[in-house]
Amino acid sequence: MVAPALELGAKHVHGVWHGGFGQLLQGEARARAARAPLPLAGGGLDQGRNAILWYLAEGTVLVPDTRLLRARALQWMFFEQYSHEPYVAVARYILRYLPENSPRRGELPRLQERGHQALAVMEKHLAAADFVAGQYSVADIALYAYTHCAADGGLDLGRYPALRAWLERVRAQPRHVALG
Repeated sequence: MVAPALELGAKHVHGVWHGGFGQLLQGEARARAARAPLPLAGGGLDQGRNAILWYLAEGTVLVPDTRLLRARALQWMFFEQYSHEPYVAVARYILRYLPENSPRRGELPRLQERGHQALAVMEKHLAAADFVAGQYSVADIALYAYTHCAADGGLDLGRYPALRAWLERVRAQPRHVALG
C-alpha cells in the first residue's frame, strides 16, 4: 500500500493495516508482512486495500469521470480482490516466505492453476485495451501490485504478451513508484 498511496499523492498516511494475506501469518511474521499504511488521518478504514485505494483516488484523474468507466474500474477491483489476489498473492507468499517443507506448498498447484486463469482473463481483455477500465485508473494500480511479481508465485508471465505490455504501460506512468 505504500507505493500506491504515494502514487495517489497521499500526504497524511499513517497507522497500520492488517488485511489480505496478513491474516495467514501469526505474530511478528504477520506484523512484518502485512503492514500497510492507513490513509485516513481521522481513522475509519482499517482494512480493504481496494477501498483505501479508491478513497485516495477519489477526486483525481485515477477515478474515471463517467459512470460506465467508474463501474468498469470497480468491476476490475472486485476481480482483483476475489479472483486474482487469493491465488496470485497467496502462491507468491507460500513460495517466498514459507519454508520449503511447509505443508502449505501442497496448495500451490491449485493456486497456480487459478492464478493462471485470472491472468488469462486479464490477457484476453488487455489484448484489446490499453488499461483495464479503458483509461489508466485506480483499477490498474490495484491489479499491478501482485501481477507485476506473479513470477514469485511460480506464475510465468511469458505466455501473456498483452499483460506484459500493460505492465510496461503502468510502469511508464509519470507518478509510478516502483515496488520492491
